Amino acid sequence: MENGAAEPVIVAIDGPSGTGKSSTSKAVAAQLGLNYLDTGAQYRAITWWMVTNGIDIADPSAIAAAAAKPEILSGTDPENPTITVDGVDVSGPIREQDVTSKVSAVSAVPEVRARITELQRAIAASAVTGIVVEGRDIGTTVLPDADLKIFLTASPEARAARRSGELKGADLHTTREALIKRDAADSSRKTSPLAKADDAVEVDTTDLTLQQVVECVVTLVEEKRAGK
Repeated sequence: MENGAAEPVIVAIDGPSGTGKSSTSKAVAAQLGLNYLDTGAQYRAITWWMVTNGIDIADPSAIAAAAAKPEILSGTDPENPTITVDGVDVSGPIREQDVTSKVSAVSAVPEVRARITELQRAIAASAVTGIVVEGRDIGTTVLPDADLKIFLTASPEARAARRSGELKGADLHTTREALIKRDAADSSRKTSPLAKADDAVEVDTTDLTLQQVVECVVTLVEEKRAGK
C-alpha cells in the first residue's frame, strides 16, 4: 500500500529511559514515512526555560504560574527532530545534567502536564501521514485512542549501560541508581504517571539489538495498518 493511500496511523511508544525509545521511535518513523515526536524533549524544554528564568523548581505553585509562558515548538522530522523555546534552539542544553536532574519535579506539576499534553495532542492531530509519539504517558493519557501502543522495557542493568554510553564518562552504578530513582518518581506521581496501557504490546529490549526492536515495531505497525 502506498503511503499516500494509507490511513494516518498514530503509534504511541512508552517506557522508562534507557529502553531504546528514542532510537526505536525515530527509526520506525523514518522507515514508515511518519512524523516523530519526542515528548520527553518538550518536558525538558519547559524545565530548561524554568531554570533559565530563575523559577524555583522546589515550588510547584511557582512552576504552575509560569507553565503557559514559554513558546515550545517541536519539529517532527524523524531524520532531524528540532525543538525551540521562544525561538531559541535548545536541543543541546535540554540534555545537560542541570535539566535532567530537575525534569521529574517540573513534569509532576499538573499545569505543566496539561499544557504539554495539549501541545502533543495538537501535533498528533495535524500529522497528515501519521506519527510516532514517544514518552511515558502517551498510551494512557495523551493519546489513549492511538492505533498502536507499544511499551518498551529492559532490565535496569541494560538500561544503565545504554544511558552511561550516552552520558559520556557516566558511572554505571550511579546511572543505574539514578534511573531507578527516576522510575519511582515518574511511576508514583499523581498526574499521568509512567504506566503501561492495558492494550499496549510490551517489548522487552534487554537482549535485542536496536535493529531487532525496530523490525518488531515496524511489523506491528504494518499489521495494524493492514487490518484497518
